[in-house]
Amino acid sequence: MLAVAAQGEVRQYKAGDLLIVEPWAQELPPNAPTVAVYFELRNRGLDNDTLTSVDTPIAGDAQLHQHISQDGMMKMQQVQGVTIPASGHAVFAPMAFHVMLLDLKLSSPLQAGQHFPLTLHFAKAGDFVVEVQVLTQAPVQDDAGEHAH
Repeated sequence: MLAVAAQGEVRQYKAGDLLIVEPWAQELPPNAPTVAVYFELRNRGLDNDTLTSVDTPIAGDAQLHQHISQDGMMKMQQVQGVTIPASGHAVFAPMAFHVMLLDLKLSSPLQAGQHFPLTLHFAKAGDFVVEVQVLTQAPVQDDAGEHAH
């Protein structure tokens, strides 16, 4: 289920008009009860799309979450979907939208260099599987190739 990924690769996946950029999860200590997954969704289409849910074989439950400020404190809450606007993007990052993996089914902790599958379910683009990299720190975003020439 887990495999080792090549170092230094920028991972991008295309699903219809959507681009899923750099899916990753933070390496965590043993017995961590949850894992958060991050990525960027870019919509190159003329219509909005919505990420409605996600799932993975390494967790019993996978939820879409968002950090919000409530009464002067940051709080995490589950959301039912995340809209990716036409010609726009949605960023899944620490202290923002993220995927929370619960009820982990791991025989050993996630370690840097491993990866695992995550299925993203979109309202319009359908289902799409990406490989999530496990990293010690957030990847450096490289927007090369994203500029119009």
